[in-house]
Amino acid sequence: VAKLTSSTPFTRSQRVMANILQCRQQMENGSKDHPRHLIPELCRQLYYTNGFSNGWLTGGRGGISIKYNDQIFITPSGVQMERIQPDDIFILNLEGEEIIVPSPGKKLIKSQSTTIFMSAFNERNAEAVIHVLSLGAVQLCLVNPGNEIKITNSKMMKGIFNEQTRRFYDNNEEIIIPIIDNAKYEKDLVDTFKMALKNYPSASAVLVRNHGMYVWSSDWKLAKKQLDGYENLFQDEISKRINNV
Repeated sequence: VAKLTSSTPFTRSQRVMANILQCRQQMENGSKDHPRHLIPELCRQLYYTNGFSNGWLTGGRGGISIKYNDQIFITPSGVQMERIQPDDIFILNLEGEEIIVPSPGKKLIKSQSTTIFMSAFNERNAEAVIHVLSLGAVQLCLVNPGNEIKITNSKMMKGIFNEQTRRFYDNNEEIIIPIIDNAKYEKDLVDTFKMALKNYPSASAVLVRNHGMYVWSSDWKLAKKQLDGYENLFQDEISKRINNV
C-alpha cells in the first residue's frame, strides 16, 4: 500500500482507507515496536513502577501517545492501564481525526489528554508524549506556588534534554520547568499548555498543579528516560528543600 500523507492530493476517504490498510499490514507483521503492541507494554511498566501497583498510571488516569508513520496512537480513557490490549488503542491522523477505533462493544473513548498530546506533536514536533500522575511533581508544586520551578546543581539533571539547545543538561546549569494550574477537564488545559510551550522553549515537560505532568521527546525511549529523570530530579529537589540544603 502506498504511503499517503495529509499533503498527498487524494480525497480524504482515500487517505483514511490507505492509512487503515497500512496500519493493519504493520500489525500483521507482528513487530513488537509497533505502537499498538508497544503502548500496552509501556502502560504495564508504568503501572508497576518499582515493582508495585501504585506507579504512574493508576486509577485509570494518565496516558501515552506515540506518533508513527503519520499516525497518532493514543490510549483509551478511564480504563485499567495495566490491562490495555493492542485493539484498545485509538489511531488518529495528523489532523486529529479518528481513523481506527476499538470495537463499539468495548465502549471505550480516547484519552482525555488527546488535545494536549496533539499540541505537543504539533508545537514541538514530538514523537511520543507521556502523561503521568507524578507524586514528585505534585509535592514539588505544593512547595512552589509560582508558575515555574528552577533547579540547578543536581546530578539528576544529566538525564534531562534541553529542547532549545538540543542537548542534555550539565549539572551546573539551570532547568526551568513550567507549572500550569489544573482544570476540571483536561481539554481545558490546552491554552495554558500551549502558552507554556511558547514561553519555555527549553522545557521538555509541563507540570500540572495538584495533578501530575506531561513529558515528551523525539521518541518513546527518550520520553520514558526523561520521565524517570524528572521523577528522580523532583525527589532530589524535595529532599534538598526539606533539609534546607
